[in-house]
Amino acid sequence: MERYRPRAIRHLALWSCEGWRMKVYGISATCGMPGPGLVDAGRRVATGLLTGVASRTPHYGVGFMGVHGGATADMVFVDWWAAENELHHHVHVAESGRPETLRPRSADELTACVWDLELIAFERKAWIRCVLERPDAPDWDAYLTNLLSIGGA
Repeated sequence: MERYRPRAIRHLALWSCEGWRMKVYGISATCGMPGPGLVDAGRRVATGLLTGVASRTPHYGVGFMGVHGGATADMVFVDWWAAENELHHHVHVAESGRPETLRPRSADELTACVWDLELIAFERKAWIRCVLERPDAPDWDAYLTNLLSIGGA
C-alpha cells in the first residue's frame, strides 16, 4: 500500500455530443494529464453510452466524465444527471497505457477510487448549487462552467 498523495484534476474541455453537454476532466497519477489516446478512447465510450443507454432514460442532457491515467490502470467514468437528483455512473477500465482495452465494469467490480470521488463530490455540490437550489430556474450554464482544478503530483 502506498501513502496517499493528491493527484492533479483538471478540466480538459466542454464537449458536445448528440445534444449532450459534458464536462471532461483529466486525472493523473503523474504530474501530467492523461494522454490523447486515452482521452479519445474515453470520448468513444461516452458517445456510445450517451447515444445508447442514456438516451432511453429521462435526463437533462448534462453531465461530466473523468479520464483517469492511474498508477496501475486507466479509467474512464461517464456520469449524467437524471430524475432531478440521480447520478448515473458508468466506469470503464483499461490496462495502463492501452486505452484500446477499455471495458465496462459492474458496480461489484469497481465504482470509483478516492481521486474520482473527489471529482464526483465537487460535481454533486455544483449540481445542488446550480440546479436543485433553483428548481424554478435551473442554471445549466452555471453548472457547466463550475469547474474543478486541483494541482497535485
